[in-house]
Amino acid sequence: MASDDRWLERLRLELTWFTGQAALRSRGAGAILRFAHVRPRRRGTFQPLREHEITPQFLDRTIRALKRWKYDIVGMDEVCRRAVTLPERRRFAALTFDGAHKDLITFAYPVLARHGVAFTIYVPTAFPDGVGEAWWLGLERVIARESRISLMMGEKEQRFVVTDQAEKQALFSHLEGWLLSLPPADLSAAITDLCTRYRIELAALSREASMNWEDLAKLAADPLVTIGSATVNYPVLANMKDAAALREITMGKAVAESAFHREIRHLAFPFGDRASFRRSHVVMAEEAGFASAVSTISGIVEAEGRTNLRALPRISWDGRVRSLRILRVLVAGTTFAPVKPTGSATSRT
Repeated sequence: MASDDRWLERLRLELTWFTGQAALRSRGAGAILRFAHVRPRRRGTFQPLREHEITPQFLDRTIRALKRWKYDIVGMDEVCRRAVTLPERRRFAALTFDGAHKDLITFAYPVLARHGVAFTIYVPTAFPDGVGEAWWLGLERVIARESRISLMMGEKEQRFVVTDQAEKQALFSHLEGWLLSLPPADLSAAITDLCTRYRIELAALSREASMNWEDLAKLAADPLVTIGSATVNYPVLANMKDAAALREITMGKAVAESAFHREIRHLAFPFGDRASFRRSHVVMAEEAGFASAVSTISGIVEAEGRTNLRALPRISWDGRVRSLRILRVLVAGTTFAPVKPTGSATSRT
C-alpha cells in the first residue's frame, strides 16, 4: 500500500529528528530541492495534483528554516563547483523549479525575491511558445467534470464510471501511468482525443498555466536567477528513440540560449525518475554541453566528484510532506532501507 509505506517513512523521519540522529549523520556537500507548484490552496475536493504543490507561506517557512540551519542557498553553478571540491564548512541548499509554471512568477517569486536567495528555473521551451501540452491538466479537468468517461486505450475503447472522489483519484492515477508509458506522439493523440470528446481546450489550459517569454525575461534579468533547460516538449525521454531524445535535449538548449541570449548550462530531465531517463541520456547531456543535469531521484550531493554532475539527485519538496523536521533530516542526507513485508502473504498492485 503506497499510502501506508509513505506514512511509515514519514514516521521514521520524524523519529530520526526527535532522537537527534540527523545532526549526527549529516553528510555530503549539500542538497538540491525540487519544487513544482507554489500557490494558495485551491477549492475543490478533487485535486489529484495537490501533492505537487505547496503554499507561498510554506515556501517562506522553508527558506527561513534553511537560513536558520546555516545552509548557504546557492545557484546551480555553485552546486557544480562544490560538488567537485573539498567539503566546505557550511553545507548548501539549491532551490530548483521545474516546468516554468505561471504560479512561479505570481506566487513564488515575491517570496524568493524578498529573501534575496538564488534559485534555478528549468524551462521546457514549447510552453512559453504557447504550443506545449500540459496533458496532466487536461486529464484532471476531464475527470473532475465527468462521471462517465470513455477513451481509446491502444486499439480498444475503454469506459469508466467514477461516482466519488476515491474512484476519480484511482482513475487519474491509472490513466496518468498509462499516458506516461506512451511515446510522445501517442500520448499527444490520446490526450487530444480525450479532451476533444469532453470539450476541454487543452491548448488554452496549457497556455494559461505557463509563463510566457515576457514573464521569463523578467526573471532572467534578476542576477540571482539561473535559467536552465527542461528540453522542448517535456517528454519522457525513455519512451523515445535515442536520436529523438538527443534532439529534445539539444534543441531545448538552443532555443533557450536564443531566447535569453546567454549560455544555458543546466538541464532537468523531464519527470526525472529512474524509469524516465537512461544512462545514455546522461551521456547526451554531457555531449550537448550541459554542466549539470538534475533528476528527481532523492538524495544529497557528495563533494570531491563523488556525484555525477549529469545525474544529480534532488529532494522533491511538495505537498506530500509539510514538516520542517522532516526536511532537516532529508537535507542532512539521512536515508533508510525500504520496509520489507512480513509474513507469507503477497501483495498485488
